[in-house]
Amino acid sequence: MNSSDLVTIDPNILGGTPVFKNTRVPVRTLFEYLERNYTLDEFLECFPSVTHKMAHTVLMRSEEAFLAPA
Repeated sequence: MNSSDLVTIDPNILGGTPVFKNTRVPVRTLFEYLERNYTLDEFLECFPSVTHKMAHTVLMRSEEAFLAPA
């Protein structure tokens, strides 16, 4: 799954906020839920238009970005 399969940035959708593709769910919302100690399953239950694979891939890529050598 590549980035264009995961996230859409379109000025006509929530003013260009990055959202999960084919949804109006901001990617930021996933991180906000996790920061507030919700589980991934709870997030997915609240936003059923986001698939487990999409959310998991975003999290894995974020981890890779932070752990990559500078």
